[in-house]
Amino acid sequence: MALIKDGKLVDDVFVYVGDDVTLPADGAVIVNLERWQSSREELLQRNEPVGIRLRSDQPPDLIGACLKKLAVVALEFPAFRDGRAYSYARLLREKYDYRGELRAVGDVLLEQLHFMVRTGIDAFEIHSEDPIGDFEIAAADFSVWYQPTADGRRTALELRRQRS
Repeated sequence: MALIKDGKLVDDVFVYVGDDVTLPADGAVIVNLERWQSSREELLQRNEPVGIRLRSDQPPDLIGACLKKLAVVALEFPAFRDGRAYSYARLLREKYDYRGELRAVGDVLLEQLHFMVRTGIDAFEIHSEDPIGDFEIAAADFSVWYQPTADGRRTALELRRQRS
């Protein structure tokens, strides 16, 4: 599995720590919501970055008050037909003004990368033999957009007005 962040292949410095695993003494970690809720003070005392992984049935309002303390919010895409993480990404960027890393994890399909970027996701766990090549192809699928979204790209209407 590869991590693409801001359109580049990067090393993942974060380790996912499940409920049944002891927190490592050092290093950046991502925990699930339940672990965050039960070990919040311990996690905040670490001198390392901390992130949370949210399942698709865990909306961002569950962590809204603590977002400034989180380096990563990993949004799980459990299956193609479950698009709640798209809505969560947009809420995190627009309603909560979250500026940390938004990471897509789980069933991250290449055909959906473009739409994930549009909602504010900037990092992707991709299962591919050529992750950066596949990302670049997916990112180039569209060049004009009708709806404004969290990525800040101008819409077709705005581009038309600019030309007039």
